[in-house]
Amino acid sequence: QVQLVESGGGLVQAGGSLRLSCAASGSIFSINAMGWYRQAPGKQRSLVASILSSGSTNYADSVKGRFTISRDNAKNTVYLQMNSLKPEDTAVYYCNSNIKISYGMSYRDYWGQGTQVTVSS
Repeated sequence: QVQLVESGGGLVQAGGSLRLSCAASGSIFSINAMGWYRQAPGKQRSLVASILSSGSTNYADSVKGRFTISRDNAKNTVYLQMNSLKPEDTAVYYCNSNIKISYGMSYRDYWGQGTQVTVSS
């Protein structure tokens, strides 16, 4: 099966930086989009940033100019560099990946377990 393992969350002061990583492993034939979502208490999970295998990126308006998503296709890993962090960035961050596990099968979404990011004011 497929596993997504996240790392890099933690506690940081406002204005600080964190880098999240998410590595996909297991039975992987191909990966299309990879991305990061976040969910704050009492709120719905929402897209933070995504990146296609081509390198094309998409960001939520609230993080544009502060966060950068990148990926290493050889390592099946996606990164999220978060700079100028704000208290409102506090949330559980989830890695998402659109993966095909064998030729002839469809792509489907897989999720990581989530990593807590807390930004203190």
